Amino acid sequence: MSIKGEITNYKNPNIVFITGGTKSGKSEFAEYLAKNNTNLTYIALSEKRESDVNWQNKISKHRERRPKHWNLIETTDLLKALTFNNGPILIDSIGGFVLESINLDDKYWKENLDHLLKCLKKRKSNTIIVGEQVGWSLVSEYKIGNIYIERVGELQKEITRISQDNWLAINGRAIKIDEISIEIPR
Repeated sequence: MSIKGEITNYKNPNIVFITGGTKSGKSEFAEYLAKNNTNLTYIALSEKRESDVNWQNKISKHRERRPKHWNLIETTDLLKALTFNNGPILIDSIGGFVLESINLDDKYWKENLDHLLKCLKKRKSNTIIVGEQVGWSLVSEYKIGNIYIERVGELQKEITRISQDNWLAINGRAIKIDEISIEIPR
C-alpha cells in the first residue's frame, strides 16, 4: 500500500479495511487512498432518509468530497451491487449491510455474512471497505441495538481477517493496525 493514494502490490483479495468511530476520518482516509482510481465505483450503503435533514447534510458533505468521475451506487443491497461491479470499489459503510439484514434470525444472518465474505474473496479488483467501530462505549438498552453491535463486530472481525491492509482511523489520524498487532487465534 502506498500512502500516496495508490493501491499497489496486492495479492488476492485486494481488500483494504478502514474502521473507526464517528467523525474519526475513516471515510476521508478511504477516499484519499482511492483517489487515483479513475474507474472506481463508490457504493454508499444507506437508506435514502430524505426527511432526515441531518443525514442529508452528512450525505451532501460526502458527495462534495468525492471526485466527480467516480461512479456512484446508493443502495441497501450490497450483495447485488457486488455482483455487477468487477472494477475497483469503495464501500462506505459496511454497517449498512448489517442494517439491511438486522431482522434476520441468526441462521440467515450467518448465511448472508458467509455469502458476503465469499463475494469479497472472489473479487480481483481493489476493494476499499469503510466500517464503523461500535461497542466501545455504552451498551444499548434495546435488543436490536445489541444485535447491531454484535453483528458489526463479527462482520468486521471477518473482514479484517481477509484484508491485506487494515487501518484504524481515530481523531483524524490513521493507524495501520497490521503493523502493531497480531491476529487473535480462533
